[in-house]
Amino acid sequence: MTRKTKSGNAYTPITPKKSIDDVPKCSKNTVFSLLTILLLISVSTYLYMSDSENTLKNSNISSKYLKQKIGSSHGVDNYCTVTSDEYKFDCFPRGKADKESCEKRNCCWSPNTQNSQIPWCYYSSNYSNYKVINVTESRTEITAFFNIKTNTIYKNDLKVLCMDISFQTAQRLRVKIYDPENKRYEPPYPEVPILKLNNTNEPLVSDYIVKLSDNNVGFAILRKIDNLTIFDTRNIGGFIYSDQFIQLSALLPTKYIYGLGEHRSSLVLDMNWKTYTFFNHDSVPTNDMNGYGSHPFYLMIEKSGKSHGVFLFNSNAMDIVLQPTPAITYRTIGGILDFYYFMGPTPSDVISQYTDTIGRSFLPSYWTLGFHICRYGQTFKELINVHNRTVSAGIPWDTHWNDIDYMKNGNDFTLSDNFTNLPKYVNYLHEVGMHNVILLDPGVASREPKGSYPPYDDGLKNGVFIKNSSGLPLEGQVWNLDGGTVFPDFTHPKSIDYWINQISNFHNILPFDGLWIDMNEPSNFINGDWEDCISTNSSRWENPQYTPNVAGGKLNYKTICMSVIQYAGLHYDLHNIYGFSEAITTQFALSVIKNSRPLVISRSSFSGLGHFAGHWTGDVFSTWDDMKQSITDIMLFNMFGVPLVGADICGFNDNTTVELCSRWSQLGAFYPFSRNHNSLGSVDQDPVALGPLVIESAKKALLIRYSLLPYLYSLFWRAHIYGETVARPLFFEYPNDNCTYSIDTQFLWGSALLISPVLKEDQVDVDIYLPNDLWYDYYSKKCIQSNGSIFTVEAPSDTIPLKIRGGYILPIQDPATTTTNSRKNSFGLLVTPNKFKEAFGYLFWDDGDSLNVWENGLYNEIHFKLNNTILLNEVITNNYSDEKTILQNITIFGIHNEPKNIQVNGATYSNFYYNKTEEVLYFLTLNLDLNIVFNITWT
Repeated sequence: MTRKTKSGNAYTPITPKKSIDDVPKCSKNTVFSLLTILLLISVSTYLYMSDSENTLKNSNISSKYLKQKIGSSHGVDNYCTVTSDEYKFDCFPRGKADKESCEKRNCCWSPNTQNSQIPWCYYSSNYSNYKVINVTESRTEITAFFNIKTNTIYKNDLKVLCMDISFQTAQRLRVKIYDPENKRYEPPYPEVPILKLNNTNEPLVSDYIVKLSDNNVGFAILRKIDNLTIFDTRNIGGFIYSDQFIQLSALLPTKYIYGLGEHRSSLVLDMNWKTYTFFNHDSVPTNDMNGYGSHPFYLMIEKSGKSHGVFLFNSNAMDIVLQPTPAITYRTIGGILDFYYFMGPTPSDVISQYTDTIGRSFLPSYWTLGFHICRYGQTFKELINVHNRTVSAGIPWDTHWNDIDYMKNGNDFTLSDNFTNLPKYVNYLHEVGMHNVILLDPGVASREPKGSYPPYDDGLKNGVFIKNSSGLPLEGQVWNLDGGTVFPDFTHPKSIDYWINQISNFHNILPFDGLWIDMNEPSNFINGDWEDCISTNSSRWENPQYTPNVAGGKLNYKTICMSVIQYAGLHYDLHNIYGFSEAITTQFALSVIKNSRPLVISRSSFSGLGHFAGHWTGDVFSTWDDMKQSITDIMLFNMFGVPLVGADICGFNDNTTVELCSRWSQLGAFYPFSRNHNSLGSVDQDPVALGPLVIESAKKALLIRYSLLPYLYSLFWRAHIYGETVARPLFFEYPNDNCTYSIDTQFLWGSALLISPVLKEDQVDVDIYLPNDLWYDYYSKKCIQSNGSIFTVEAPSDTIPLKIRGGYILPIQDPATTTTNSRKNSFGLLVTPNKFKEAFGYLFWDDGDSLNVWENGLYNEIHFKLNNTILLNEVITNNYSDEKTILQNITIFGIHNEPKNIQVNGATYSNFYYNKTEEVLYFLTLNLDLNIVFNITWT
């Protein structure tokens, strides 16, 4: 894959080799020579100290231990450590344990009838399956070898391990543990840049220290500035490395942990013996169930307010367990352990470092930031009715979507008899400056008459479908009414041309603007295939010795067989990146066909998806609780590097209500990706369908959104270039205020705009938390100086509370009912001084649709600055001139005294208005070109 280092939006898809490997640092010959040396240890005192001393020292639990010696069935003495229950790491994660079966695992048995969550069978403090053979170090890396000394109950324990610790940047560390003799699966994407600190004689500059165990595979990562241990695996949790069961545990410094998606969860993750399962699955978002995507990444806030992040680059099915120690346990059933540590120190720094590793998010086209409408279960006539009534009501919107209804027999790349006029309608949308997006499933119909359905015939000819053990395309069933579905293998090199051809051929018929790739976990209405995944060697893949806590209890539940072979390997390994591989190929196909920025919205996701696509949160219900949950979801996906994200406004499943849809329309207007969508059989919920209150709520909130689009678009540019979040939790801006750590009912656009929706029935006010800062009400312009307090603010039935943080300048534009027309209007600035009477802002502007504008420099970047009574701009880049960017209006909040002697570029200016009640200064009809430096002063 070619990934642009700055901005590009046209990417060449990855065509993985059948064997994707790095050159191992631990060669087979080296290992054999090292095995002749018994316990030869070469370790720097800078790097580590003894386990017995430091595990207890760093975890502060030495006084809690009581050791009891027990015999081992493996002939190795073991000590059971009886301590507080939260330090017990589960040795029997599946099945029913008893004392005998527990001790056969060389573990400790201590029944606890008071709390069933606490393990009865747990690892001793000195549990160790591997011994150190040798450790070597250089200035920028450590390489360690280990030999197995005790087999586990899991099959095929690896006999030799190599651990490479690579100091990649001053804030990024990689720890890779793998088999040096036999190549194991590693994900082919995302493509992680290979980095290494310069190996010179200069002192090593890094924010971390690494310490190793002196007798096993344990290691600890410390923050250098305060010697805080942020990740410590030494002598805890039972390290295991077998062929299909890999386990590693670590002590953590605090309970404030975020991420580990995609799950229905609180913003701060539950650490009360909570298991999070990672295996992409099609089911409605439900508590304690694996979701549509897998993001084995977390961000943690330390007691100091600093943050760090940890990413396990592994795409196999896994469980991650959090317990109140605080501690984490990883259990994956394949691949290798490949950890990346990001030292921050701010939350924003962590996300920037993470997205620098997995790929920055793409820059969306401007039109994609408008409002979108869709529904499932709709005739073409009903589609037109929605269009007409929405336009008549004056509701801003940009894109009309088509769900599966437009397809013939549920088949991709077809038009049903009821939608033969859809191409004419899409052409009309283009004429009025609007857009169209259609649904596209990965499953291709397989039982249409021979020669009648080119997507199947072409795929069969090119051999791009995933094959079963007989070498024939694996057949399941999705929406196709003929009863058979096959699945393209998007890791196959021929799939690129195949997919481009199918999309291009259909685009010639229906000139859609974007693609919505659904059902790509991949989803299947049967388990595995029609032949029950029967093959000679299928059992170990379909029913491994350890199965994570997946929906349905087995890996092929409502998806395809794990044992089938794709070009890049077993589906067992590739399952979690199936949708990601489709997104890469689809994004590339669209960029080739349209020669403009492609819009791809994917349901299935994996780390790095945001480089190619956006995401919606799936089949949520029309409930107040699901509306509240959506705030956490969009904040987490921004942390995952997928800023273009939203939930189905008013809910997808079941019927909404007028009040719920009114409040959800207000909130949804501030999702980064804003789309109203609902399900077959539900009542219509486009705004006009539900009457005056929803119309007014949607219209009011969306007009604000459209006026703020220059600010929102500039945030997406910052995400694209610098890896920042667009929607973010309050703690990103206030990491030293622990009152913000668990707030999941409010969120920010960037650093400046605070959104505080009403999330309960029958409320016309809402309690919001305002951190220590100046805050200006968007509507009344009134200023609040908060010292970190809760305020009750008015929230009329058609209004969402909004606050602007002091110290910022937001570029705005007079709104129209489409982004096409909005872009033609004049600009304005909202200026909110901080307590020092200063404010700062920026605008990124281009044509909103072309590829590679950043690389080619075809954009404008303008900074704004207020210093007391001087407001000016700085033109950083001025290479886009196809549209006029005229500044007409400026609104400056917090002006306590009526200004005198106002000058614009040295000339007296009189067309202003000062509102004494609001304490706001309004500049009107300035007629300034934003790309020419201006200076505004007053006394």
